[in-house]
Amino acid sequence: LPAPPARLPYVPHVPPMALLGKVTASTFALEGPRCVFDGHADASDAVWLAVTFANASAAFRNPLSRADVPPYKQLPTARSYMTLETAAAAFSCSAPSPPVLRVGGDTACRDQGRQDPCNGPLPSPGPYRVKFLLMGCRGPKAETRWSEPILLRRAISSSTIDPAPARRGSAVVVIASILASLGAVLATAVLGALGAKVWGSLCHQDLGADAFIRRSYRTHHIPPALPQPLPPGCVCSPPGLCRSA
Repeated sequence: LPAPPARLPYVPHVPPMALLGKVTASTFALEGPRCVFDGHADASDAVWLAVTFANASAAFRNPLSRADVPPYKQLPTARSYMTLETAAAAFSCSAPSPPVLRVGGDTACRDQGRQDPCNGPLPSPGPYRVKFLLMGCRGPKAETRWSEPILLRRAISSSTIDPAPARRGSAVVVIASILASLGAVLATAVLGALGAKVWGSLCHQDLGADAFIRRSYRTHHIPPALPQPLPPGCVCSPPGLCRSA
């Protein structure tokens, strides 16, 4: 019999940073196991993700070979499946950046009749538990611990949405009407006071200007200017153009 896989202390988890669509109604993001399998993996090994319902993780058994990997389509009956087969080198410490995995992101899985593992949408909110499993040519070589239960978002059914607003009590309606009336009266009073003030200031300015004009012309008593006769010998033709006669 092959040796049992090494049990590693790593616990898979949803990324702690802000991430768009981190947990949805059928998918969730998972932080990749970077540096977890260094020292256990060879170049030909692959890392798999085992997904189970939270209450079925204790009954999950590691497959002995790739041919025994439980497929996605058996999740409703087997309560578990394996997916996201990835070369172990992608999770090594020398990898460019720690990848973020999305569980349930392949929406075409339900329409495909292929037998290879698929990463299809999760059928219910769960909760689910996951673990990473390092598989070699002779079977499992190392595995992580199971994650904490991961609960997906629940989709809101359109039948539960009330299209009509909730009815309010009669007392609430009366109070709202009174407050609306008081607000209208107060607004009218404020606008009236402001209008009277502005009108008074304008009238005061007009009176001051008129008094200044009357004082200016009455105190000097300047007689109106009379038209001056043209000097003899000048003829203006056309009007405004004068020349010597």
